[in-house]
Formats: sequence, C-alpha cells, structure tokens
Amino acid sequence: MSLDLAKTLHQIGSLTDNLKSGQEDRSQRLSMAVEAMRSATPEDVRGKHGRSSNRPFLWAGAAEGLGGAYWPGETPRNFCVLSVDGSHIDVDRHMPVNCALINIGGCVLKYGDQPDAYLFNTPRLYSGDELYLTEQGSSVTEVPIEGAVLGLKRTIEEIKALEHLIAEQVPQDLPTLALLDGSLVLWGLSGGGYPQLLRDEIIKRGLVPTLDSLRDLSRHRTLALAAYVSLPRSTEVVNSLRLYLCETQASECARMCSNRRSPVSPCSLVNHLLDRDLFERLLEPGQRSSLFFTNSSVVREYGDHQIFFFYLHTGEEIARVELPQWVALDEVLLPLTHTLILDQCQRGVGYPVSISEAHEQAVISGPDRQKFRELVDLSLTDQGLPVYTSEKSRSKRLAWL
Repeated sequence: MSLDLAKTLHQIGSLTDNLKSGQEDRSQRLSMAVEAMRSATPEDVRGKHGRSSNRPFLWAGAAEGLGGAYWPGETPRNFCVLSVDGSHIDVDRHMPVNCALINIGGCVLKYGDQPDAYLFNTPRLYSGDELYLTEQGSSVTEVPIEGAVLGLKRTIEEIKALEHLIAEQVPQDLPTLALLDGSLVLWGLSGGGYPQLLRDEIIKRGLVPTLDSLRDLSRHRTLALAAYVSLPRSTEVVNSLRLYLCETQASECARMCSNRRSPVSPCSLVNHLLDRDLFERLLEPGQRSSLFFTNSSVVREYGDHQIFFFYLHTGEEIARVELPQWVALDEVLLPLTHTLILDQCQRGVGYPVSISEAHEQAVISGPDRQKFRELVDLSLTDQGLPVYTSEKSRSKRLAWL
C-alpha cells in the first residue's frame, strides 16, 4: 500500500498554518536579536561568557565579538583551489561476502595566467580484517567498520587525500585553498557512545596527524584549509547571544532551558532561531561574520587544533566556514579563505565549484551500486564460491500482489 497523500497533506497544512501564525513574532524577535548582536562589545561578550559554565547547550566562543561584518580582500591574480569529497558502499548483510567500498573524488583547479584542472577518483575496497578495529588488552576490543563508523573513516580518508594532493599536484608558489565539504568537527563522536579505541583511531591516529602535516606544509607556502557547510542548522552563535542576554545563574538555566528555547525573558528572544537566521539579517552579500570557535567536547581531543568558524553571505545562502586555528588566527590566511571561497561560490552560481566537481567525481550512483554487487557475485562465481542472498532481499526484488 502506498502512502496516503490525502491524510499527509492535511497534516502538512496544519504544520504550515502554525508556522505562518508565528511569523510576525519571529520576525520582531529576530530584528531585536540582531540589534543586540550589533551593540554587544567584544569585552562585554567575553566577560559574560567567561562567567558562564554548566549551561545545558553548546555555545560558541567569540573571537571578534558577536556582530562584526567583514568584506573580502582582493582576489590574487594566480591561485589554486582544491577539494575532495567521498562516497561509500556500506557493509550489506544481504550480500554473500562482507565488504565495503570508499570512493574518494577530487579536483585541483588552477586559476590565472596558466589555468588548469586535474580531476580524479580513487576507489578502495575493504574486506576481512580491514573491516574491524582491534585492540588487545586484558580483553579484546573490536569495533566493526560499518554504518556511522565507516562514515567517520571516510572523512579521515578525504582529509588525507587533500594532504596528498597538495604535496603532489600544487606548485609551492601558488596561494592555495584546500576545501572540504561538511564539518571539521566530528560530531558523530560526541558523547560516550563509542569506545576509546575508535576515538583514538579516528582522532589521534587519523585527523590530528593529518592536520599537523597540513599545518607544516603551510609554513613553507601560502596554504589555507577550510570546510564548507551549506544551509547549516547550527545554533552555537544563537546560544552565545542567549548567554550574553541571560540574567539567571547557571543552575537556574540548567533547570529551565533547553538547546532550543528558554521560558523566560530576555533569553526567550532567540527561541527557535538558527545561526543562519541572524546572519541573513546582519550580513550583506560578500561579507563574513565575526570569528567564533566551537566548544564541542570532540574538539577538545584535537590538541592545539581548535576549530574556528565564520558565517559567509555568498549572495545565495548563508554558509558556515570552519577553519583550524592555524588558519583562523593568521592575518594572511583568514582573509584569503574568505576571498577564495566567495570567488568559488560566484563561479559555481552560489556553491563552491571545486566542491561540486569533487562530488561529481566521488558520487556512487544507484546503477553503480547495483553493478558493484553484480561484480562481487560474478567474481565469487568465477572462483567457484557460493553466491547467495537473504530471502528478505530476494522478496524485495519480486513483484507481489
């Protein structure tokens, strides 16, 4: 039986009616919130944040106040932008053999007097013991690399691919921006849901050494690293403003407030707002916001690679741009990142063209996934090994009355 669209439509109508009824109140609160950001001095914000602890929500530290707006610099005559993206085929228990595939795609785009483009994709198959992280202590700890864990591994492989591209494909004298799609904050590792073995493998033996290598490369060339988040749903800056406005003690806040709302004024001013809502009002096309840093518990494991971010009005959307500390606090690399990402968005009709090209190289289409399965089956058959599937998988491929 298909979805009952008539019943669904009625519920969607109720949803939009509720949204419309609150639009005027939301617009007024948004205007007041933006004015509060503009009037907040960096000293007052840091003082208020410095006295805040044990709050029930994640908030961003403010490196330049809350309401700043900065224009880009001049685009260099010659420069390079490179990007990588990834896609994967997860372990499927309905297949006759356990395996997974990560496909890393990317591009190197050179602009200026000698324009050039290099596109690539590199698939890597994982099977057997490669699909497990194992640690021998007083007992054996084993973590299967599948599902969300495979996604984390793919993220690390993407960043490693950037490092390799820079070393192998980019001349040292070209100002260079290395771009990732998504976040530098490994949000999937937040909380205590994963064993320390996985956290160490992904962060201490994966991400941190690669960031160290990229920082070392930047000491001998003009190199910036950034991650681009399209249509972000973050509320870290909203919660920073909430803290600035808050007149209650932390214990009282923890008792009454959540990550989305507060029942009391003036904190309730920012209820149900997103960061991008604020910066859509605050920034003009081309401008970036003040610089912020995340207080995520995951980033505390990054060592001296604190993650900063700013919001950018691309002309089409409000994007979140994340940077490691060595880029964010550099007086050359920060404005270069702003300028080149904006240039990429203008070339890509609102979205960085290098990320779009990397995605095209990395994506695994539906037919590709089916062909992958067929190739596995064919290879097993050629070796005289059994090819089978679950009855559940077989039933989904058959038509039933």
